[in-house]
Amino acid sequence: MNLPSDRGASRSLLSPLRLVWFSEIQWDFLSTRKQRLLCRFPENWCILFIEPFALGRCHHWIPVKRGRVWVVSVPFLKSVPFRIGRLLDIPLLRALLSVPGIVLMLFWVTVLGFGYSDRIIGLSNIYWGRVAALLPCRLRFYDANDDHLAFPGCPPWLKSSLDRYLAKVHLLFSVSRELTGRLKISSDVRIVELGNGVEFSHFATPRSDKPVELSGLKVPILGYAGAMDWIDTSLIAATARAWPDCSIVLLGPAYEREWWKKQESINTLQNVHYFGKIDYEALPAWVQRFDLALMPLLSNKLKRASHPNKLYEYTATGVPVLTMNYCSAVERARDVVHIAMSQEDFVRLVPQALADKRREARQAFARQHSWDSLAAAMEQELRNACLERRP
Repeated sequence: MNLPSDRGASRSLLSPLRLVWFSEIQWDFLSTRKQRLLCRFPENWCILFIEPFALGRCHHWIPVKRGRVWVVSVPFLKSVPFRIGRLLDIPLLRALLSVPGIVLMLFWVTVLGFGYSDRIIGLSNIYWGRVAALLPCRLRFYDANDDHLAFPGCPPWLKSSLDRYLAKVHLLFSVSRELTGRLKISSDVRIVELGNGVEFSHFATPRSDKPVELSGLKVPILGYAGAMDWIDTSLIAATARAWPDCSIVLLGPAYEREWWKKQESINTLQNVHYFGKIDYEALPAWVQRFDLALMPLLSNKLKRASHPNKLYEYTATGVPVLTMNYCSAVERARDVVHIAMSQEDFVRLVPQALADKRREARQAFARQHSWDSLAAAMEQELRNACLERRP
């Protein structure tokens, strides 16, 4: 009696699995957990990554392949500039403005072969919440990687979009317990705490190609690599002024247009240097040249629920790390990084952190957080959930 069932389970394990992921970030803009996880899924997964429109960036109006993942840009409500007024607070107008994006999404979903109800729906862009909740599927999950309701400019109606989707999910992946606690989740939803990670060998393997931009800068180099929008610029300014013989190097994109031009508190300081976005393949060559890697991030509601993958990228290179105590993931790394409780503490700790020689301990810590193991865990959870819900 069990044999046919076992054979059916084996066929389900081997048959192609189709996943449609609604992302809040563009695939080529910034390397995040979504790209790191999805590119490691097995060959029998077919994945469609629906990315948002954003002013001033490259888009994929015609789908492109990134490994086994199809990527396509679809404009939706997230891209509407709220400075034009609160017109989107009117439900009817919001619904009408949603139609073009929904139609375009359904077109590409169908053309690319993801229109079957046997698909999996994944969401990290909560602006798509109401629509994604209505799409027929075998399995629906939410990837809670940030507290998106805590982002500046969050419209009042967005919470209902998230709640509508959460009411339909079967599985939740979350980067932290703090974030899970902020979500309205039914007791029968399986919750998997899946933090962030690192491509260890990518960052740990010594690179000989020193970036020419760093030549001529005063040493030691205190560096930050990541999105600019969450750093505490007043802390950067205080550190630069306190240690004028150090060079502070900032690497990474900014969501806000012309971000650097607006940062008058730091862009006028002679020892602060902003080099913009660095290609992921080249990033280790930069970070390995840091004498001290900085995590000078804001301590606010949004960041307290986060799980920074730069923590593991930094430690994988072996360089010393100095961070503000802004989330529990940082606290769990206390044995290998220096943690400041205040701005004054951060500035004071620079010499002590620079002298830290625990390179092997830092790299051993990073090795425990590989994307390979995290991707395998997510893929297995999705596969198991699909088998439980097979027709």
